[in-house]
Amino acid sequence: MKFLVTGAAGFIGSKVAEELTIAGHQVVGIDNLNDYYDPALKLARLRRIEQRLADTGQSSNFRFIKLDIADRVGIADLFASEQFDRVVHLAAQAGVRYSIDNPMAYVDSNLVGMMTILEGCRHHKVQHLVYASSSSVYGNQQKVPFSETDAVDTPISLYAATKKANELMAHTYSHLYQLPTTGLRFFTVYGPWGRPDMAPWKFTKAILAGQSIDVYNHGQLQRDFTYIDDIVEGVLRIQDQVPGSAGYPTQQAANPCYALYNIGNNQPVALEDFIQAIEHAAGVPAKKNYLPMQAGDVYQTYADTEKLTTAVSFKPQTPLQDGMAQFVGWYRGFVTG
Repeated sequence: MKFLVTGAAGFIGSKVAEELTIAGHQVVGIDNLNDYYDPALKLARLRRIEQRLADTGQSSNFRFIKLDIADRVGIADLFASEQFDRVVHLAAQAGVRYSIDNPMAYVDSNLVGMMTILEGCRHHKVQHLVYASSSSVYGNQQKVPFSETDAVDTPISLYAATKKANELMAHTYSHLYQLPTTGLRFFTVYGPWGRPDMAPWKFTKAILAGQSIDVYNHGQLQRDFTYIDDIVEGVLRIQDQVPGSAGYPTQQAANPCYALYNIGNNQPVALEDFIQAIEHAAGVPAKKNYLPMQAGDVYQTYADTEKLTTAVSFKPQTPLQDGMAQFVGWYRGFVTG
């Protein structure tokens, strides 16, 4: 089967592209390699893919193309020339706080980019589009755990608003054109090869350097941290479950080609416990600088994953202590080694 993976130099996208290729599929990966964070990390992820595929004799099944998903002509030409069977759309402008100061980057990537992918899938009869949404769509909802049936009409960041818009756009295309789409609301993904703007990297960097870490809302936060390998396993399973296909339970009788799932650990962790896991893995105590809540941030995330478990028997396997040990070990080898 032939896949397009967008964001193929990103944290999740690079691992998904790698594992799909290892599984025997043909994969075309695209990414614009922008400088939101150091492109050297993105290039290193691509080299990791190349090395593993070379080791397993799968190199001929993966190609990388530098391409921006907001490039309407470029994306249209790509779909026309490649004729993909399925698409895993993970490219996006990430980051809640960055969206406060740079909103147009989110319009270009997350709205225009989603539209070019939907149009490509529609015109070339793609069997299944799996795309990334986010737990941020839940905002500061008090009811926990967060369920896919909860109202998500009050986003508190533009990033969250664009992700909710992606779900609405996909719903429309599934309804109008019977395009099978599955959205995945990711919950705080962490692990080796993660992003420098995320808490695991920022905290680990500061702790190992003997610098203080900023702990927002005075540490009174909870996150449903989910290890990268568990997330990728969930993505691989769900891409093979095409909404509306024979034997696949639909979520909406009125729109059988549309599906939406939380994908998380179903086990929120207090921020203080998360910091403690880094301290344990690093063997160094943290110096903490307690601060008020940040604009655009949320107090807690907690995924109800019952629907995904029912659909594909997905259940994360990696305890936080083990996952953070893997991340800190990788960070020491890649960044400080």
